[in-house]
Amino acid sequence: MGDTAVPVLPTHDLARTLDFYRALGYTVTYEQARPYIYGAISAHDCELHFADPPAGSPPREQTGCLVMVADAAQRHRAFSAALRERFGRIPARGLGRITRFRPGQTRFSVIDPDGNWVTYIQRNEPEGLEYGGSATLSGLAQVLDNARILRDFKSDDKAAERAIEAGLHRHGAEAGRTDRARAFAALAELAIALGKPDRAAERRADLAALGLTEAERAELAAELGAADDLEQWLRPHAE
Repeated sequence: MGDTAVPVLPTHDLARTLDFYRALGYTVTYEQARPYIYGAISAHDCELHFADPPAGSPPREQTGCLVMVADAAQRHRAFSAALRERFGRIPARGLGRITRFRPGQTRFSVIDPDGNWVTYIQRNEPEGLEYGGSATLSGLAQVLDNARILRDFKSDDKAAERAIEAGLHRHGAEAGRTDRARAFAALAELAIALGKPDRAAERRADLAALGLTEAERAELAAELGAADDLEQWLRPHAE
């Protein structure tokens, strides 16, 4: 049998931390308050441990660990359902949240109440992942490709929004209709993610004004529906 590495992540409030992971379906296997703080959880034969952080260090977002899973999409669905059941909604902003999962993605992250990023990655994720900047693309298409990486891999919605807005300003006039549609659809989704429903409505109006054909709508169906899908995912349990 090979070695096993067990991440030990910081916790400023062990009870709060363990409650968050219980909501995700983890089992608490160890909980100690004295003579020092220590806790452990387990699920799917994978353990995470927690201990006091260095004195004087506040909760902050930082890389925690990577967890390789057989089916990232299924795990995201399970976590989403569990969080909605526990909290009545999907926590998608602030500490103690989960990132969204779009069709075709191979990873997502959970950011716990202490700011630890636990990233769940599809075990058979391609080794040669393409991280944007394709040499075969140019103009607005290349901007959208780079923004996809900011959104889907770096979970930086604000940077993705800024990149697309700048790309539209620079390349929008010469871009084809489908690329402009992809940009408006991406901005509508990002506006929903960032809690800007009025901005999302504006971008949906921009989309409608393009007058896409049925064939174009069919080609872009997944992208055009992304904002609606995100709204559905974020909808509170009571609705």
